[in-house]
Amino acid sequence: MDTLQGTHRRAGRVALASYVGSTIEYYDFFIYGTAAALVFPVVFFPHLSPLVATIASLGTFAAAFLSRPLGAAVFGHFGDRIGRKNTLVFTLVIMGACSVGVGLIPSTATIGHAAPLLLITMRLLQGFAVGGEWAGAALMSAEQAPQARRGYFCMFTQLGLGTALVLGNLVFLGVHSAFGDAESAFFQWGWRIPFLLSAVLMAVALYIRLHVEESPVFAESAAEGLPGVPIAEAVRKQGREIVLAAGSVVSLFMLAFQVGTYFPNYAANHLHYDEDLILLVGVAGGLCCLLFVAASAILSDTYGRRRVVAFGAALALPWTLNLFPLIESGDPVHYSVAIIGTYAIIGILMGPSAAYLPEIFAVRYRYTGTGLSQNLGGIVGGALPPVLSPMLLASFGSWAITAMMAGFAVVSLVSVLALSETAGRSLGRAEMGTPSTHERHHDILDS
Repeated sequence: MDTLQGTHRRAGRVALASYVGSTIEYYDFFIYGTAAALVFPVVFFPHLSPLVATIASLGTFAAAFLSRPLGAAVFGHFGDRIGRKNTLVFTLVIMGACSVGVGLIPSTATIGHAAPLLLITMRLLQGFAVGGEWAGAALMSAEQAPQARRGYFCMFTQLGLGTALVLGNLVFLGVHSAFGDAESAFFQWGWRIPFLLSAVLMAVALYIRLHVEESPVFAESAAEGLPGVPIAEAVRKQGREIVLAAGSVVSLFMLAFQVGTYFPNYAANHLHYDEDLILLVGVAGGLCCLLFVAASAILSDTYGRRRVVAFGAALALPWTLNLFPLIESGDPVHYSVAIIGTYAIIGILMGPSAAYLPEIFAVRYRYTGTGLSQNLGGIVGGALPPVLSPMLLASFGSWAITAMMAGFAVVSLVSVLALSETAGRSLGRAEMGTPSTHERHHDILDS
């Protein structure tokens, strides 16, 4: 009993650290998305037409996804060789410093073309850091959680993402509301406040992250011998799983970044909704996402990761067919339903994934495999849709955006169905061996 209680206490401390670290790190990531939708077209691309400025601004947002796989490979390499904890400290410092850096960049009107170049540089570095963050935080929780409750304890990493979404929208809402009619002051320097706050938040997260224990699963694996080149071993031994795991999160990223960047921009520029309304709906959506993250993560311990994620992907398909028609109706109520409903599906897809992806890969290259699959899915699902959407809308109309989103939902559903169930799988083995009794039970149910 004492051992069980000690395991739960240690898992709880790690879950809290993952939650706080993930919240603050993704706060930096999400406030950039909000600013890219509402602020950066004016501040950094003032000489372009509204459409081209929007594409350019969302392009800087997407740039982070180009460096995320590199970050996943680099930090995955060190995370599989020097440990999860030390690697996560580096990702946090880089992410926080870059976020503060974005808040300090002068506008294009002040320093010319150097401003957007600096913005892209900061964004690439942010993507590099985030490429190693999520996998490390997920592994720290997954490898120290009780096997039967891994979905529950890994839930806190995912709750960090949802909390960051709510926090980022609330901060921007507060800053924007504080300026009232002084729009010029907001666009000159007010928008910088959420970014500069990252310095304080980073200090808090760094303190917490430095006071957690290293994963005992990693320590055991390291004692048996470290992998030479984790990425080469991961691709050679589980390349199929990397591709399918990436496909399984494509629709999650697509939905998250469409409602987090493109649709707020569409609502502001095409529907002329007030920014406060857009941000308030984002807050409500984030709260809804948190609720569904918790529910789906906990249910995945009982019904299996694969079944819950497949359910979310199956819901996403018909939802994407109705999402844009709701938004372009011009009714603020329909817009709110569309955004909040999308966040509910995001929560279902997101909840089990912090346990699901680490369970897929062997411990010797688990950081690398988890990070690569998550970030490759992020490039396809997170970077492309917000950038392509304005071009598709201008060239073909809203039906093309709907078709694109539905296609991503199909990719995720097919990928999840091609993966095996992992709930109940031991994470302490050096190689993925025979499925456990719990895992075989879920496979029988799924068949």
